[in-house]
Amino acid sequence: MSIDAVDRRIIAATQGGLAFEAAPYAVLADRLGLSEAEVIDRLASMQARGVIRRIGVAPNHYALGLTANGMTVWDVDDAVAVVLGEKVGALDDVSHAYLRPRNLPQWPYNLFAMVHGTTRAEVEEKRARIAALLGEACRTHDVLYSTRILKKTGLRLVEGDR
Repeated sequence: MSIDAVDRRIIAATQGGLAFEAAPYAVLADRLGLSEAEVIDRLASMQARGVIRRIGVAPNHYALGLTANGMTVWDVDDAVAVVLGEKVGALDDVSHAYLRPRNLPQWPYNLFAMVHGTTRAEVEEKRARIAALLGEACRTHDVLYSTRILKKTGLRLVEGDR
């Protein structure tokens, strides 16, 4: 997979995020001396080629007042994990959910779902809703609370990348 100089400029210009504007691609295009359509087309092409996986929002939950952030972890029957994982991931209370292999005997959990709240009590209410949805397919669960926010970054180009 290779990218040309224009793609490289677009990636470099978006490494820190897009402008918080009504038309962020137009702002980016103006900064780069390109048309908005070209920026959008090139980003779509890079995504289609697998150069970039996705374009998404990475909010700072703490800045939004959501200071109780818990990764809920679930030991769900493997036979229904995919179906239930999709249902959990579709909940409004869940920012992201995914399946991972267990690491037995120390780590029995295979379904992870991140929830955010203003208090731990709010996170616990959300966890209870997930538990109700999973029902008897869930053998055990826990929640791991964040103690600090880590720097979130996307794609970064370094000298020598092609």
